[in-house]
This record gives sequence, C-alpha cells and structure tokens, in this order.
Amino acid sequence: MSLRFPDTATFTGFNAPVRIEGEIRDLEVEGEIPSGLEGSFYRCGPDFRFPPRLGDDINHNGDGVVSAFRFEGGRVHFAMRFVRTEKYAAEDAAGRGLIGLYRNPFTDDPLLAGRDRTLANTNVVLHAGRLLAMKEDGLPYALDPVTLDTLGRCDFGGRLQSQTFTAHPKIDPETQEMIGFGYEADGLAGRQMALQVIGADGVLVREEMFEAPYVSFQHDFAVTERHIVFALMPATTSLERLKAGQTHWVFDPSLPVKVGIMPRDGSVTDLRWFSAPGRGLGHVLNAVSDGEEVRLDIFVSERCQFPFIPNADGAGFDRAASTPRLARWRFDLSANSDGFEEEVLFPDFMEMPRTDDRYQTRPYRYGWCAVIDPQRPIATAGTLGPGWNTLVRVDMAARRQDRWWVGENAACQEPQFVPRRPGAAEGDGWLLCMLTRLAPQGYGSELVILDAERIAEGPIARVRAPIRLRGAIHGNWAPRPAPEGKAA
Repeated sequence: MSLRFPDTATFTGFNAPVRIEGEIRDLEVEGEIPSGLEGSFYRCGPDFRFPPRLGDDINHNGDGVVSAFRFEGGRVHFAMRFVRTEKYAAEDAAGRGLIGLYRNPFTDDPLLAGRDRTLANTNVVLHAGRLLAMKEDGLPYALDPVTLDTLGRCDFGGRLQSQTFTAHPKIDPETQEMIGFGYEADGLAGRQMALQVIGADGVLVREEMFEAPYVSFQHDFAVTERHIVFALMPATTSLERLKAGQTHWVFDPSLPVKVGIMPRDGSVTDLRWFSAPGRGLGHVLNAVSDGEEVRLDIFVSERCQFPFIPNADGAGFDRAASTPRLARWRFDLSANSDGFEEEVLFPDFMEMPRTDDRYQTRPYRYGWCAVIDPQRPIATAGTLGPGWNTLVRVDMAARRQDRWWVGENAACQEPQFVPRRPGAAEGDGWLLCMLTRLAPQGYGSELVILDAERIAEGPIARVRAPIRLRGAIHGNWAPRPAPEGKAA
C-alpha cells in the first residue's frame, strides 16, 4: 500500500507532517537560561500520521501532539508524544486515515463510526497534578505529566455529563478552581451548553446545562472574580448541513453576536444576554468585574478569521475584513438594555494573547500577543495565511506597545509568560515563544526567551530544536514543584 501525502499547503514545506515521538536531552542553547526558570513549557498542536482520507485537509484536523520543553538547572530537555485518542487507535489498527471533514462524522470511514473522534490537538493544561490535552469537540485526554503517555479520556470520575469540554478553561489564581464550558454539549449541532467547575483537587463540583440562543463556534470565554461570560459569534451549523456532507461551520452575519453574563455564585438561570451585530470573535485577553460593570477584552473582526469557514452569503474570504483587533466591551449590568459599548484598543492585526496568569480573571495591566506588522517582511507559515512576524507587550493602562520583530523568513507562535519568582510584580518575568524558521534559510524551530518587560531588546537565550516542529496551537507553563519542606 502506498503512503504519500498530497502536495498541498497543509502537507508541504514547513507544514509537512513530522510524525516523530521521542526525547532529546540537553538541547543546544545560545545565551544563558535565566536562573530560576524551572519547570515545563507544554505545547499542543496538530500533526498527521496518515494521508487525508478525502485527498486534502486543513491543519486543524491533525492528530494531537503534546510536546514539553523542560527547564532544569540551566539545561533544557525535550519530549514529544502523540495523544492516543480513540481516533488514533482506530487509524493505527487500520493503517490509514479514517477521519473525513473537520468535525463532520458523516464523512468518516465506517470503521470510525461510534468512536470518539476528538483529536485532542488544541491546548494542554496542568491542573491538580493532571495534564489534560484538549479540543472543544470532545472530552479531554489525561496524560502523564512526566512521560506524556496517554492515561485515557477524562470525564472527571464519571461525573461530567457534557459530551464536550472547552480547550480554554480558566484557572482562578486564588482558589485554583478550574472553570470550563462545553458547547454542543448534548451532541452534534445541539444547542445545549454546559458550565463546569472543577475544584483545586481535580474533582468536578458543579455542572449546569442551559440552551444557547443558537449553535455557535465558541472557542474561548471569560471569567472574572464575580462573573462568567459566554460570547457567541455567528459561525453556526445544523444537523442537516452535516448530513449533506458540508463543512461543520458556516459564518452567517445575519445572526447577532450574543454575550451571556452570569454571576459566579449564581446559576445559569441568572444568565443575561446582550446583543450586537454579527462579527467574528477570537480569543479573550482577560475580563474584569468593576462594580456593576463587566469589561471584556476580546479580539474582534468584521468577518470570521478562519479561511476554512465559508460565508453563508456566498462572499469569498476577505483577509482585511477578517483582521482581528483587540477591543474592550463594556457591559452595564445596572442598565435596562441588551446593548453594550465597544472600544477598539489597538488597530493592529493582533491575536494569540497571554497575560500574567496570576492576574487572569483579575484587574491587570499587561498582555503579550502576536502581531502581523505590515511594515516588516511577512512569511507564510501555514494554511491560515501570513505568519505572525512580531511579538508585542501591550500596556493596557498607558495604551502603548513594546515590540520585537522576529526577523527575516521567520514567524512566531503564541507567547507564554513566566514570573521571575513567586511574588514578583505583574509582568516581571520571562516570555517564551516558539519561532518557525522558513526557507530559503532552511526549515527549523527554536524557543526564544525574552525579558517580558523589555521584549524590544530581543532574546536573552535561544533554545535550538534539532528537528522541525510543526506549529502548536496553544500551550502553558507549569512551574517545577518546590522540594518537600520548602515554600513554592
């Protein structure tokens, strides 16, 4: 049997499947690893083990791969493993690709029927000692935090009733409880959503179901000290659409944006829905409760950002209309209105946001994002189009930016903030970011380390990966546990 990937954008150049698992000790380091940088930088993204069943595919339909850069005493080690999902096992047994269109089981090979088809390829989070690989179309898979071996699908001891769990849970920095949600919680194209709360000990303590205004692609949401915010954009679907063999999502701008806000100490019956004209929504930077006002900092575009989601009105993909910009939405909970105020904070083509996680859900000042700066050379790094060519620190109080351009023939991925030490001031620490090196210099990958307060000065260290690493989607830092008897 021939095994050959197609000569398309998803499967060639830097995007060619890597299909490697393993460990590499003592990666090459240029510069010096900062003292005190001790822990693991976990990353999760897609890779393909077999050529696509339908001849071509999109990047987001690849098998989940979790990698880890481990920082120990100034040395850096690396490990990478596929997540052994049910889909992985079925294709491994068959020796070929079985999955069809992205999130459309009606286009799968019959050998995949009835199996969990989630890819667990979007994010990886360590909570209560459990490493979870996540994709929002199914339940997480638990991994061993050290070996990255798959331990099995996680339904939180059988307590979780939703069929889905977000790839963007929020962890309260004070209580350490993890708050999540699921959409299409009752099954494919269903309107049921679920709110989930997992205690600091990893036990599911709360799950409530409610009906969304319509079925919506909800990749992210927001949590504050006192509120939970669900943001629905008009990327929608239907069972009829899927049975007809069409793409899962279609962007329908005739539908409104709907934002549901509820108190954390209340119930889903307390949800209050706000409305705005239909637009594309991206990731959330952070959200804050201030008296009777909730402020949501979110990336907004006129149309959906993703080229693989068609427009219901037949319009083609428009990169300018799909440009994400950081906006602040203000919701007055004391007003008798379903509207809200919007302010564009920065006009740049910006996304992939991170904060100092100790300030997530709390009042904050700093964020770090990836930017496409049109004044600098831009490299095409994937099937979504131009790659991010600049890292930026945004000062939300001063409304200013600090920037670092990643260089010629290069693109950056989502950054990761790490505090300099326990108790350090907000934003005092290190910024980690994977860089993609592109032709004509040759394909390669490196992890750069910058002073998070002085990113314009460039990397203080570069960790060279001896193999090409496909782009991850999201990742998270987990500090190394303090020795027994010593304070963390």
